[in-house]
Amino acid sequence: MCAKPKRRCGAKEKLIMNLPEQSASQDQCADGARLLRVTHDTHYQYSARVEYAQHQSWLHPRETPRQQVLDFSLDVKPEPDLISAGADAFGNRRYFFALNQPHDELLVRSSSLVRVRPPQLAAAASGERPPMIADPSGCNASAWETIRERLSYRAGQPYHAASEFTFASTYVARHVDLARYAAPSFTPGRALVQAAWELMQRIHEDFAYASDSTEVTTTALDALAMRRGVCQDFAHVLIGALRSLGLAARYVSGYLLTRPPPGKPRLIGADASHAWAEVYDPAWPEDGGWLQLDPTNDRAPGDDYVVLATGRDYADVAPLRGVIRGGGREHALRVGVTVDPLDELLGAGGGGNA
Repeated sequence: MCAKPKRRCGAKEKLIMNLPEQSASQDQCADGARLLRVTHDTHYQYSARVEYAQHQSWLHPRETPRQQVLDFSLDVKPEPDLISAGADAFGNRRYFFALNQPHDELLVRSSSLVRVRPPQLAAAASGERPPMIADPSGCNASAWETIRERLSYRAGQPYHAASEFTFASTYVARHVDLARYAAPSFTPGRALVQAAWELMQRIHEDFAYASDSTEVTTTALDALAMRRGVCQDFAHVLIGALRSLGLAARYVSGYLLTRPPPGKPRLIGADASHAWAEVYDPAWPEDGGWLQLDPTNDRAPGDDYVVLATGRDYADVAPLRGVIRGGGREHALRVGVTVDPLDELLGAGGGGNA
């Protein structure tokens, strides 16, 4: 036997929780967690007046085994006539707001304070493999074929929630080309987490990060053929390759620390929303069996990442989407993201409350 380690709604909705006690000069908590402040601005300027609009947003960070949301606010200008919040089908917090008055521009600003603990088993620098991945044991890893069989559909098979992430989705097909790309890493009997980590590293090596090479509608198959893209495309290819082998993989939207610690390289994707993937092995002792993998930066996300939402692909968790009447044929869009450790904010302001 292997032992596993142990309102009211208006134009602004704010969730406030008690902050953990800490020194104002430290952003690290007693258990090694980090406090990060995230500000995400989305600004639309329309070429013609919008008569009315309805929008949904996925901007509230997710509660996870290693992440706790301590404070959140959502500000919308002009002031919405209606705003409400609830959970979507995947457990993400989703906001809906409607603007029934004419407007020429839209500003949506979310501000979050999150407490993030680093992983214990998956922590490693870019390009390295954690010991538990390089040499997994039966206590924390399963052969990939075993998980494929457990999640595959057949009569009398008990339902498993992770099986919902084995199917094709809007931007991610289950396709022989994606399966062929994954196959060299998934040799017979190999541990799923080890094979998935190698596949992540291969995507990082084989694909070029090119900011303007793809669109938000680019599919995993398109990105596979081009061998280039952005973080969304890297994540979609990884997810598609895993699903094409019958494994459960899901899309993660989130953020990266804007300014890395001294001596550490700046990660690709800072100053914007980021995306990565997760693969499921119930034997993996962290994060409920979901191993997080970032092929853009060739590493597992740590305490410098903030999880925003999880879904089948980008279509499920786009930060902001909506329907408008009017607005003209073109619009200007500016998006800005800042992720800062709390100690830097306190130091810049001379101390005080977050």
